[in-house]
Amino acid sequence: MIERYTRPQMGQIWTLENRYRKWLEVEIAVCEVLAERGVIPPEDLSQIKSKAGFDVNRINQIEQVTHHDVIAFLTNVGEYVGPAARHIHQGMTSSDMLDTAMALLLVQASDILLDDMDELLRVLKRRAHELKDSVMIGRSHGIHAEPITFGLKFANWYAEMRRNRKRLQHARETVRVGKISGAVGTYANIDPAVEQQVCRRLSLKPAPISNQIIQRDRHAEFFNSIALTGCTIEKIAVEIRHLQRTEVREAEEFFAAGQKGSSAMPHKRNPIASENLSGLARVLRGNALAAMENVALWHERDISHSSVERIIAPDSTILLDYMLARLTRVLDKLTVYPDNMRRNLALTGGLFFSQQVMLTLTRKGLSREEAYRLVQRNAMRVWQEGGELQERLKQDDEVTQHLSAEEIAAVFDLNYHLKHVDGIFQRVFEQE
Repeated sequence: MIERYTRPQMGQIWTLENRYRKWLEVEIAVCEVLAERGVIPPEDLSQIKSKAGFDVNRINQIEQVTHHDVIAFLTNVGEYVGPAARHIHQGMTSSDMLDTAMALLLVQASDILLDDMDELLRVLKRRAHELKDSVMIGRSHGIHAEPITFGLKFANWYAEMRRNRKRLQHARETVRVGKISGAVGTYANIDPAVEQQVCRRLSLKPAPISNQIIQRDRHAEFFNSIALTGCTIEKIAVEIRHLQRTEVREAEEFFAAGQKGSSAMPHKRNPIASENLSGLARVLRGNALAAMENVALWHERDISHSSVERIIAPDSTILLDYMLARLTRVLDKLTVYPDNMRRNLALTGGLFFSQQVMLTLTRKGLSREEAYRLVQRNAMRVWQEGGELQERLKQDDEVTQHLSAEEIAAVFDLNYHLKHVDGIFQRVFEQE
């Protein structure tokens, strides 16, 4: 299922082939800088750059003996390069290469996710404008409140997803950091200027300070930005699930010809994509928690974070890629039922005008408490006995002492609730 919605580039980022390619990219960048500084002879650098390579199967074979993936990698590269390989990894510790390469991988993944968000934002914006005037009842606590439009929901989702994009962009910059500072971050065997030049070659920023690793609060921010995006996706998915309920049916996921909803009940049309997205958001939040647990390590470093990141880095980025793509498809083809929206709007006999009536009475001189009492009394009768709030009010002598039948009727104007929709849209879409 995931493959249907995930672009192949995201999965390819986390292959061993690409992972080792980034490792080699870091090692060669260090060699180039050291050669410029006269530490590595030009002929040896030429040998390194022309012959450096690796074989994933061979690395796995060596690691069976060494039980150390970086040493296995360096050993295999050395088999390709020959004697000049003695210069590779000079003055470095494993995390110099691992963490700097991780930054390259996370930047790659971020760029795909940012593109995904842009596509989702385009769909949200288009559908918001399409549905700007589609009137529906707004709900609080699941109960009818006051009228809104479906377009306002989409505009709200758009604004929130745009904030998610800004957060991810910021988190991308936070993790776009490399370090070549040695075993405990003191540059004992390599000059700090090397780190600066290497990072510049790799389009990274040097960490202002590190110990054996780049500090994991950076990565925690990254995975939390992913989790927050997942929260927004779930928020939208939950709304669709509610709107698709049989009793509501104001919107539903597109149901294709030949699609089946249930093995037992041929009539079913279920919000399966939205339910899927709700569940996957939990995984992203769990991974974000794991990333925060990685911040506190022993002294200058332990490796308790490493095993976690091997799981959450590919899983969270691949999952979010999938979730953004699937939600985009759901919203792009979401079926909307304006007639059902109008039907539901009329269910309560105009009770959603209650606040307007109360405010109109206060403008006539009644206290808020008294106006509330009069309106609530009539509203409760509508809840319990049916009928229309407007007619109940016209039959209430205490109300008609203050409002004429014409004044009461004037209050029940749907456009009153929607007069600022255009202004809200302008704030959301025209002031970006």
